[in-house]
Amino acid sequence: MKIVILEGSPNQKGSSNMLADCFKQGAEEAGHTVVVIDAAHADIHPCTGCVHCGYEGPCVQKDEVESIRKKILNADMMVFVTPLYYYGMSAQLKILIDRFCAFNSSIQRKHMKSALIAAAWNSDDWTFEALEAHYKTLVKYLNLQDIGMVLGYGCGTPSMTRHSQFLQQAYNMGNRLK
Repeated sequence: MKIVILEGSPNQKGSSNMLADCFKQGAEEAGHTVVVIDAAHADIHPCTGCVHCGYEGPCVQKDEVESIRKKILNADMMVFVTPLYYYGMSAQLKILIDRFCAFNSSIQRKHMKSALIAAAWNSDDWTFEALEAHYKTLVKYLNLQDIGMVLGYGCGTPSMTRHSQFLQQAYNMGNRLK
């Protein structure tokens, strides 16, 4: 299976990307091909809502989204990776997802698999409720097949994450993919 990981953390060595690395390692060891897209550091402009794309491309903006689009549409699975910022995904990941409007139908037709990997400082049981709801809405709207979530409660720093069970959970999710 071809997997594209969409990383939305501005901190390249942060907790959410650590979890993504473990997922990637597990998936590659299981024989899958993995491409990582660093959405947080890519040249991605916000959607202006001009609808020039007609909701199925091309976008009038000339940035990295066209090359990212090709990678996504070449994949069988998308993994959304984000730190939890004010109980939602990072703006860096959201800006990429907003640009999906230029190829929503292409994503919907693929029936791709998807997963969510996130890290939060908080460990309250309600910490991820808003992010989970947003992700589940994306799954439904984009006609994705959710294979699971790794929600790193109490993973506010890399040190906290290294001492948690979530690295192993991310590895296992990647390694058990069919």
